[in-house]
Amino acid sequence: MKLSFHGADRGVTGSCHLIESAGRHVLIDCGLYQGEYELAEENAGPFGFDPTALDYVLLTHAHLDHCGRLPLLAERGFRGEIITTAATRELTRLVLLDAAQLQEEEARYLAHRAARHGANQKAFQPLYSVLDALNTLDFFGRTATYGPSFVIAPGIHATFLDAGHILGSASIFLQLEERDLHCGVLFSGDLGNIGGPLLRNPAIPPKTDVVVLETTYGNRLHKPLHLSVDELYQAINETFARGGNVIIPTFALERAQVLLYFLRQGLEQDRLPNTMQVFLDSPLAISATAIFEHHPECLEPKVAELFRNSGDPFNLRGLHFVRETSESVALNSIKGGAIIIAGSGMCTGGRVMHHLKHNLWRADSSIVFVGYAAVGTLARRIIDGAKQVNIFGEDIQVKASIHTINGFSAHADQAELLAWHKQADASRTFLVHGEEDVMRSFAAKLADTRIEMPALNETFDL
Repeated sequence: MKLSFHGADRGVTGSCHLIESAGRHVLIDCGLYQGEYELAEENAGPFGFDPTALDYVLLTHAHLDHCGRLPLLAERGFRGEIITTAATRELTRLVLLDAAQLQEEEARYLAHRAARHGANQKAFQPLYSVLDALNTLDFFGRTATYGPSFVIAPGIHATFLDAGHILGSASIFLQLEERDLHCGVLFSGDLGNIGGPLLRNPAIPPKTDVVVLETTYGNRLHKPLHLSVDELYQAINETFARGGNVIIPTFALERAQVLLYFLRQGLEQDRLPNTMQVFLDSPLAISATAIFEHHPECLEPKVAELFRNSGDPFNLRGLHFVRETSESVALNSIKGGAIIIAGSGMCTGGRVMHHLKHNLWRADSSIVFVGYAAVGTLARRIIDGAKQVNIFGEDIQVKASIHTINGFSAHADQAELLAWHKQADASRTFLVHGEEDVMRSFAAKLADTRIEMPALNETFDL
């Protein structure tokens, strides 16, 4: 029995872990590296294992840093089965097609720019195409449900547990048997923040021998949610009083829906002006929002009840869905009174880049960050106090008010991670999906467990 690590090792993105047991190769996630542009080379590089030897991929959830390299895996010879929850399957389809389309568009833009300067156009190719993404969908097989254990292959049983992170997200518990050896390995995936408005809390984990635990927020505690909501409303009202716009870079899955939920609530409670206009400028987020109604098994009972009674927790007065690029461009002419919610959350691309270009230099506008920003991303540079940033080759002054509100996070904080780990009662713990200094801070708070912080492509005997 072996466990090896091929992504999100002393880093926050690119989750990818491999189990070898009972003659089978089982991959947990196959995510994209996100952050600095140099990571494009890492995404295109070798996986650290042979894709043709894989039998199964078990997918914890549909965020790009957990599923984004699946098309590349298939293109390089994977012919096994991808197993995940029903909601993750639906969302992954959206995410992969969206990512492929954006990569193709960026490649065309870069090739066109190279042609203008007499450079080699063929050097610019997308990591994978829309066709590659569509072909990947053929490998999705069995659908997992939360709770019951099922046989992946002889000697390998799997249990998917609600992780409460985004719709359909799961922690995955593997029970391995090989000859006379038995080992339980629990992969946390990304754990959700307890007490969120839309999704159920993470399930209590089973006791296990080994746990592979994310540590994204392993060194901090989240602000209480109600205080974060107050801060959001205050930022909006103050910005509108100055005559500016509120730009919210956000993730399309879960975060965008949480924001719509609280904006609706703010209007109903007369805490926000009824003249405000809200633009959800993300085709991916718009489609993902519609999927929520299909999966009551993931939702808080009161939210599921709203859907059953023909209510929509995301519908609010003044909301506009922006699908077409021309509609997105038109938003640049709005000078005040608008909330523009657009991806990507870390400002590594997408439509939010244009809105930052047109609002970041305006002292009357605000940029509100409501999620994690990895080192090297534009979001992180702005949050860390950059006075000037480069967007599309143009230096932009940072004069807008910058707000960082971490209480909306879809990740468990340090206290929640420690409590979950204690319930799992593992004798051996592998820390992943976090910055190295954060991991070390978190590791110092663990007791009664052997701690490992694996390096990329490192292999361990279980």
